Amino acid sequence: MVESENFETKLEEGIGRVQDGLGGLFGDPELQLKGKVRFVCAKSRHYCAEAGETVRDLTVDQPLLALAVASVIGFLAALLWSRR
Repeated sequence: MVESENFETKLEEGIGRVQDGLGGLFGDPELQLKGKVRFVCAKSRHYCAEAGETVRDLTVDQPLLALAVASVIGFLAALLWSRR
């Protein structure tokens, strides 16, 4: 992951934790919920970026496998789409 993206993700996680803590401290459920949502969004962004890097690495290392997987996914999507 690019360092700036990693920094932004960690910053968002920290802000979410602070908001969650302040919401709990002051008894503000809205602020607490915003903090939890921000934290979960930052975590999901981190995991999606990590998954994208893994797919990119796999595609570079094994392009035929990546082509086969993409073909199968496309075929299954076409099957589901044609049944509508």
